[in-house]
Amino acid sequence: MPKTARIEVRTDPEHEALLKQAANLTNQTLTSFILEAAERRAEQVVAEANTTVVPSAFFDQLLDALDRPPEPNLPMHRAAQRLGSLVIDQ
Repeated sequence: MPKTARIEVRTDPEHEALLKQAANLTNQTLTSFILEAAERRAEQVVAEANTTVVPSAFFDQLLDALDRPPEPNLPMHRAAQRLGSLVIDQ
């Protein structure tokens, strides 16, 4: 895919020198070095935003509850009957 989007960044001379030095040390252009670092950080941020972390005890309780569904009771039986009348077989 052709690269047509443009991102401009302003920085002070000290940061520019540091970034150029790091790019040279990794045999990359300044642009590719900055883009790679930004992409890596962006992927990390998105992954963290899309991950839910819960305490292990909560997770264990959830799995246990899923393995042992509740016994049918009268309200559940009535709800299943109502649902059955709403489902149309094709």
